[in-house]
Amino acid sequence: MRVEVEVNGVLAVVDAAPLEPLLAVLRNLGLTGVKEGCAEGECGACTVLLDGAPVMSCLVPAAQAGGHTVTTVEGLARDGVPGAVQQALLDHGSVQCGSCIPGIVMSASAAAAREPGASRERVRELLAGNLCRCTGYQQVVDAVVEAVAVGARP
Repeated sequence: MRVEVEVNGVLAVVDAAPLEPLLAVLRNLGLTGVKEGCAEGECGACTVLLDGAPVMSCLVPAAQAGGHTVTTVEGLARDGVPGAVQQALLDHGSVQCGSCIPGIVMSASAAAAREPGASRERVRELLAGNLCRCTGYQQVVDAVVEAVAVGARP
């Protein structure tokens, strides 16, 4: 089936099987920042923003995204400059192997946009769906708390 979806500000028209995951379509478009971790919605590595809300793209059929706006981690940088949340994560040394960080960036960006000034405890709740095997999460939480404190936008 033909699906029209705006991805990172650009209209994409793709052919997708009825239940093909949005994750597969995005990766086929060359957006390799979207990672497949578990393919079961458990790890958060494939998190993207669908109309501004974080979703696990491995669970969303591409057809369901038709007519909507999808933002991936690649869509947050402007003219090669990282978004505010991305920069905060870099500044805090939060980036490790790279498997989970795109999903964390997307969840954190949604948190910063929707809940500026969120408490440390709330930030932990908002990131609870993103698993990381490389870090103790402290630098990640510190960076996101800093970003939401200033009302950072993605």
